Amino acid sequence: MLDNDSLAALVDLDYAASTPMRPEAIRAQEAYDRAAYAGANPNSLHSLGRAAQTELEACRRAVAATFGRSVRASEVIFTGGGTESNHLAVHGIAAGVRQRDHARNRVIISAIEHDSILDNVGLLRNAGFAVDLVSPCRRGYVEHEALEALMGSDVALVSIMLANNETGVIQPVRELASVAHAYGARFHADAVQGWLHTPFDVRDLGVDALSVAGHKVGGPVGIGALYLKSRTPVQPLMHGGGQEGGLRPGTQDLRAIVGFAAAARELHDRIDKDAAFVRDCSDALYERLCAHERIKPTMEDPAAVPRLPGIVSIMVRGFESEELILKLDAAGFAVSAASACSSGSMDASHVLTAMGISKNEALGSLRISFDDRVDAPSLDRFADALEQIIA
Repeated sequence: MLDNDSLAALVDLDYAASTPMRPEAIRAQEAYDRAAYAGANPNSLHSLGRAAQTELEACRRAVAATFGRSVRASEVIFTGGGTESNHLAVHGIAAGVRQRDHARNRVIISAIEHDSILDNVGLLRNAGFAVDLVSPCRRGYVEHEALEALMGSDVALVSIMLANNETGVIQPVRELASVAHAYGARFHADAVQGWLHTPFDVRDLGVDALSVAGHKVGGPVGIGALYLKSRTPVQPLMHGGGQEGGLRPGTQDLRAIVGFAAAARELHDRIDKDAAFVRDCSDALYERLCAHERIKPTMEDPAAVPRLPGIVSIMVRGFESEELILKLDAAGFAVSAASACSSGSMDASHVLTAMGISKNEALGSLRISFDDRVDAPSLDRFADALEQIIA
């Protein structure tokens, strides 16, 4: 294993997997550690508990403000992360809708969702729901006509992500949510990858629920939130306490929430400036890399596709992802693949194959991801290293 100095010398270009904690989040947690109410239960009636509760609700308001100006703090449910938020949204809302209308026993999910959504398909079917998958077009997004073709009065919930975690392609959520609502269904968006990397207001999007996670925005791991629009029918998945409106029982991790809220507040205040800088860097990287005869983007015409500014998604002909990742790691760069490595074997990305990309091409995919903390010279050095490896 490399020592800390050697690891620190690596250029981290895998921010879409997890981001380093931001200084603002670290300082907020350090301040919490020094507070008299550190470790106090925010549900206790004594003075320490009330002080902790005051801090908890201030954090809730801060996170709510990042979702839109008119979002109420009561519409924010703190969870243990993006996966938990997704489970609560998909299972909880589907069950809540069906409880009100037993005829609504179908769920529609896009074929390019994160595994924390797709792995629920079997569980939903075991619970008596029919599940349909809607495929994207070759540019990587779900067209509203494709969703409309699957809709009906029996649909309880549609779940389609805000932005894809592998390609960075932004989905037309506003149009898709409108289609779902026209048939009386509820709409959930997994925004774990897109939150605070592309500006949006949940009221404008028209979603009923939206999932986010702290570690994708420079906050701590193990904390997330679910925006849940008022009066959205939902059933809890866990029982044992009344915390978080009865939807997420258990004592809240206030230290994690404090860091989470601090990171969210910081990114929200600078999102437009950061996004412009990061987009310029990613556009330049796309242009340089895709000029190489062996490299092409995973989506058709990336310049014309709405996408997150900090994800560059490519395929390298004649190479497999695992080989490239290990050689780039040896050269000082940490990247990932748009495919899953498991027990030393490579599986083609379900996202890319759903887009119509062949398995062989998908096996050569790379995802380069970063935010404003990665500078242009580092990206140039990465491009030099990749070009040397595939020469």
